[in-house]
Amino acid sequence: MADVPTGAARPAGGAAQAAGGGAPPSAPGVYHDLMGLALAEAALAETAGDVPVGAVVVAADGRILGRGHNAREAAGDPTAHAEVIALRHAAAELGAWRLGGTTLVVTLEPCTMCAGALVLARVDRVVYGAVDPKAGAVGSLWDVVRDRRLNHRPEVISGVRAQECSDQLAAFFDGRRAQRRPRDGSDRPS
Repeated sequence: MADVPTGAARPAGGAAQAAGGGAPPSAPGVYHDLMGLALAEAALAETAGDVPVGAVVVAADGRILGRGHNAREAAGDPTAHAEVIALRHAAAELGAWRLGGTTLVVTLEPCTMCAGALVLARVDRVVYGAVDPKAGAVGSLWDVVRDRRLNHRPEVISGVRAQECSDQLAAFFDGRRAQRRPRDGSDRPS
């Protein structure tokens, strides 16, 4: 397994935690709860100064196999996206890179790199919250995961807790813009 950036999410550990009382990921309401875990991971990214995106990988039996949050700034690693980190942890937990039977839940529509990683890892399902019209590769800008030329195409479920996911990102970027504005009001037009 590749080294996971410092400050990134922890592996699930030997006794992986159950989500939704051990219900399979397809049970009603479980995606809502799993997105709550991903939102908590995203908050960890924000605390570390990274864009708040969080992800969890869950097994068919509901066990959390991996968690991750963006750590690009903290790790100085352009590949330290939430999805990649969560996939690395899940692969370590299972002892295999093939993650068939798993679901990845992420707060923001995956980018091209992450969508490609989902396909390569053979993830069965991707569930995301907010759409990313500028870089989304699961239907918005590109549709990597549904490309018929590829040997694996995961199921896609979008819009789970989309407003909460969008609000978390918007608050982060609003805060960044506010920090960049001059405090004397000189940025206002006369």
